[in-house]
Amino acid sequence: METILERVDDILVVLLTGCGGMTVALWGGMGIWVFRDIRARSRDILAQALATLLVVLLPVIGFIVYLMLRPRETLSEAYERSLEQEALLQAIEEPEVCPGCGQRVRVEYLFCPSCHTKLKRACPACNQPIHLRWSLCPYCGTNVTPQVIEPVPSAEPKPKKEKGGGPAEEAAQE
Repeated sequence: METILERVDDILVVLLTGCGGMTVALWGGMGIWVFRDIRARSRDILAQALATLLVVLLPVIGFIVYLMLRPRETLSEAYERSLEQEALLQAIEEPEVCPGCGQRVRVEYLFCPSCHTKLKRACPACNQPIHLRWSLCPYCGTNVTPQVIEPVPSAEPKPKKEKGGGPAEEAAQE
């Protein structure tokens, strides 16, 4: 029993040293984690410094306060969200597509560069491209008659030749 009591001081020193080391490691880890987290969430250097100091000076309470006040999303999440919103807006807007070949064309094109289909016509007054079916130029207000788009006629069958209808036979019959 006496040997155990003599070793209590040594055991307490080892336990306190271990607990102190873990506390310092936890304290430093919280500071490093907060610094990395706030850098991923904000570009503001002052906010990064204040958040890190808050956690370093008030380890547990500062960490809880930081978790309550930190921005919800990281900068990369905000960037991805803005890209998704831009993609949705582009999908909502009706893209110009050539009715002949289905290729994307610009709004100002009068003809499709791929298949040469007439897409729009120029206004006679202001030369702005207008749709073929419009009767009024939206840029200058000039009345224009809409053009009717007719389908391209299919290849017509060639007339059949009559038997014996060659030029030499016709001359012989006369």
